[in-house]
Amino acid sequence: MSLQTQLEQGLLALGTGLPAAARQRLLDYAALLDKWNKTYRLTAVHDPSLAVSHHLLDSLAVLPFLPSFAAATLLDVGSGGGMPGIPLAIARPEMRVVLLDSSSKKTAFLRQVVIELRLTNIAVHCGRVEAYQPATRFDAITARAFSDLADLVKLSSHLLQTDGHWLAMKGIRPQDEIARLPDDVRVDGVHRLDVPGVAGERHLVVMSSCCSGL
Repeated sequence: MSLQTQLEQGLLALGTGLPAAARQRLLDYAALLDKWNKTYRLTAVHDPSLAVSHHLLDSLAVLPFLPSFAAATLLDVGSGGGMPGIPLAIARPEMRVVLLDSSSKKTAFLRQVVIELRLTNIAVHCGRVEAYQPATRFDAITARAFSDLADLVKLSSHLLQTDGHWLAMKGIRPQDEIARLPDDVRVDGVHRLDVPGVAGERHLVVMSSCCSGL
């Protein structure tokens, strides 16, 4: 099955309709990821036949949980090869997205993707999340491969709007990590994500601050 067919069938299964231009950009992104991954080891998945399921559809499964208003802002922490930030930015071109990673080789790749695919709603920042000091906070913060939920909220709390949400992507339900969250962080939901073509468990932990001072 071609990657294009995989993507079209996967989007249908997710109930996500995207215009043809967005679908082509997603496939172009997957091609760039495969090309660069051969040299820079951007992701642990090296089989190009898994790019649609494990990268594109896995990222797009988060779409229903993003802020719905047009001017929303999103920070993708530890973006690595650009997941989930790049697929979400392609699907939501009106949303402003910042991809943050401490690896210069990974942010070099992310900047190349932004240039080649003309993704004008994406900015890339190289640095550690705890040292990042943007002019404004974000409506949502995503993370796909961050080590621990408590570390994520501790290191990025200064970057989240008062009424914003963390959207942390995990494999199996991270009950132990949830139990270690600080008292001033509320778990708004733990959602099982059914990603077409991905056999293992996928969960999204949605969190917010219990107080305005966080």
